[in-house]
Amino acid sequence: MQYKIEGSLLQYLTISMDQGDAMYTESGGMAWMSEGINMETNTKGGLMAGLGRSLAGESLFMTTYTCAAPKALIVFTAEAPGKILDMNLAPNQTVICQKDAFMCAENSVKLEMHFRKKLGAGLFGGEGFILQKVTGPGMAYMEIPGEVVEYDLKPNQVLKVDPGHIAMFEPTVNYDITMVKGLKNVLFSGEGLFLATLTGPGKVWLQTMPIINLAKKISQYIPTKSS
Repeated sequence: MQYKIEGSLLQYLTISMDQGDAMYTESGGMAWMSEGINMETNTKGGLMAGLGRSLAGESLFMTTYTCAAPKALIVFTAEAPGKILDMNLAPNQTVICQKDAFMCAENSVKLEMHFRKKLGAGLFGGEGFILQKVTGPGMAYMEIPGEVVEYDLKPNQVLKVDPGHIAMFEPTVNYDITMVKGLKNVLFSGEGLFLATLTGPGKVWLQTMPIINLAKKISQYIPTKSS
């Protein structure tokens, strides 16, 4: 199996499959494909697994594409302007992702719900209590709105982030919420009451354009019915 990520503003992923190769994605995640690929749609792991994924921003049903020909290609496209990240996960290697970050993966990769245990992080962390957990082995592909900036935090190194800008992080990174200090900062900085604190060790991936920010900007230009 070979792959290529192309495009700039709206990227797309082309995967060249050999016979027996298989990829899965959420319902409607495939853009186009050649002949010789079989489709199978199910809850992948059972109803409870499907419900967990739906809470984490994916569809209840997943579709698996298996190459039945000597060679075939399949293309997946991003849902918003941004970047597609390719991750070759080792056995039991895990990344924690924002809702709807998962794009597609090999059959050996496990996608499941991740529940934030800390009340403050769940209430004020920008993505709620439910995130996505992706575990190897195998290739997994994520779609992240905006540009992606990666940091490798050292032990006890802290990064304070507007919660909406957190795309992914390794499970060794401690995620918590801290309140912005100073009344004027709270009222006039535009950053809200809380910031996320990410404490190393581990890698974090930040996004320059949270999709909610893009939606708010576009909504300013959408005509509304006058009373």
